[in-house]
Amino acid sequence: MAEHGAAEIGTATGTDYADHLRTYEGFVQLSKWGSIFVVIVLILMAFFLL
Repeated sequence: MAEHGAAEIGTATGTDYADHLRTYEGFVQLSKWGSIFVVIVLILMAFFLL
């Protein structure tokens, strides 16, 4: 089998934390607006299809 060696564990610097925070905020916004969109679609389906 191949030798893999020890796993390297890195630490985040201050600039990486800002990038992580920005990515998380984008994820939260996408989740919020995606959920709102799905709710609107379900309401419209209930209105027009039932």
